[in-house]
Amino acid sequence: MILTLFFVAAMLMISILLSPLSNRIGLPVLLLFLGVGMLAGQNGFGHLLPADTETTFMVGHLALAIILLDGGMRTRAETFRVGLKPALTLATLGVVITAAITGLAAVWILDLPLIYGLLIGTIISSTDAAAVFALLQNRGLRLNQRVSATLEIESGSNDPMAIFLTIVLLELIIQETPPNALEAVWLLIKQLSLGGIGGVLGGLLLAWLLKRFALIDAFYPLLVTAAGLSIFSATTLLDGSGFLAIYLMGVIVGNRKVRRMEDILQVHDGLAWLAQLCLFLMLGLLLAPEEKMSHILEGVLLGTVLILVARPLAVALTLWPFGFRFKEQLFIAWVGLRGAVPIVLALFPLMAGIDSAHLFPTIAFIVVIMSLLVQGTTLAASARWLKLELPAEPKALQHRALEWSDDTQHQLMVFELDGEHWTPPRSLTGIRLPDGIVVCAVLRNDQLIPWQETLKLSGGDRLAVIGPVDTEAALARLFSSTESIPALRENVFFGLFELDAAIQIKDLQTSFGIDVEGADSQQSLADYVASRLPNHPVVGDRVKIGPVTLVVKAMQGDTIIRVGLKIS
Repeated sequence: MILTLFFVAAMLMISILLSPLSNRIGLPVLLLFLGVGMLAGQNGFGHLLPADTETTFMVGHLALAIILLDGGMRTRAETFRVGLKPALTLATLGVVITAAITGLAAVWILDLPLIYGLLIGTIISSTDAAAVFALLQNRGLRLNQRVSATLEIESGSNDPMAIFLTIVLLELIIQETPPNALEAVWLLIKQLSLGGIGGVLGGLLLAWLLKRFALIDAFYPLLVTAAGLSIFSATTLLDGSGFLAIYLMGVIVGNRKVRRMEDILQVHDGLAWLAQLCLFLMLGLLLAPEEKMSHILEGVLLGTVLILVARPLAVALTLWPFGFRFKEQLFIAWVGLRGAVPIVLALFPLMAGIDSAHLFPTIAFIVVIMSLLVQGTTLAASARWLKLELPAEPKALQHRALEWSDDTQHQLMVFELDGEHWTPPRSLTGIRLPDGIVVCAVLRNDQLIPWQETLKLSGGDRLAVIGPVDTEAALARLFSSTESIPALRENVFFGLFELDAAIQIKDLQTSFGIDVEGADSQQSLADYVASRLPNHPVVGDRVKIGPVTLVVKAMQGDTIIRVGLKIS
């Protein structure tokens, strides 16, 4: 027992200490965790940790539930405005198309019966929320919201379809009287409806509990974890999609005003990483033996079909009605990352005991490794190449929510002043600050200085400010800057001129001498830009008018409020 504990703790420690290597060499950190598990298994240490099929299956479900809960709490409600319909279409119809194309390829590559080939295609058809959330957060990419919203919602909601198809195909293989079409459709409806109802009701109940009960600070994250796993388990027991339920529960809780939300998110960020780490270590141990790697060539061929043919076709066929640009479709197709979900689904045939069951986790494992190596390592580069990455937003060095009452949302923010804008030193006199803020103190050379209006600030000073949560972005732009590649500097990406989107077209024509053909001169710039776009506007959208390009720079809900003008 003690030896097993030492082995588990040592593997976790080694994996965590290796994680900085991920950013240096561009290798997904999840792949490092998987590698540590494989090395441990290959060297004979795997017997110290129970990594049998049933244990890995249970750990996989638990880990995926925690990861989806954390991902749901970090998904902003406004992303559903632009990403819900396309993401759900891709998460349902897209999975079917991907499974069908990949399954037919598996029949030819692996010389399997049609039903077995389709089962392999189904198992590797769904993208993995753990991989998508981890890589997007770890790379620090600020993507076009239309793209990021679609990826996040799709990866969190496509598991029910993949699980449904896997179960139906397994039933067709092992049962003498397989389910008919009506029973299969009813199973899908039941999975989605129970998952949706359970997630919404559970989220509303948990949000109410968090507001209603005053607990010890450390208990709030524990309550969220316990409630999430309770909803996940109860929904699964009722034959609903527990994964969808816990994801929706996280979305609802994360978008409501509840106590200690910042602490909850911080704790769950650690729990999500721990869940991913444990899951990939277990998968590495389970799949370590060399005899399970006897189909590398077939797995690579199938992975190539999945990445270059099946996923792009599924994305193109499901997203074109929603007005996605070709570059956006190309990136979404490329970020169809496979992770733990396909390997966990591949354990279903093993547990069912069907013929050639060992083939399924082997192929899934090879495809996952290929996806993380090929797609995961090129994620940031492909976003920049396709010009879908937005300039990074300056933010506070530290911020802490101040829960003074249920009706106020203030926070303490600390900003480090950059040398570019605060050299030579100057005071804040004459500078327009957001309403409702109070400057508290300055830390200079480890000396705390009380704030005075005449105090001159210089680069390197740290300024403490109390204000509403929504003032952080404006204050960060005033006090701080972000390092970025030249193409992502604000004045390069958005242009040298920033315009109020409420101005009329005639004002644009008068000020810049631009002839806007076919536009009402009384129309606002915001309405004109929105009318020229095929879907909901998001930051980064562009409309070309003769020698200039109008770039959406800031949004408030569905309304464009600031536009950059870039001279071509």
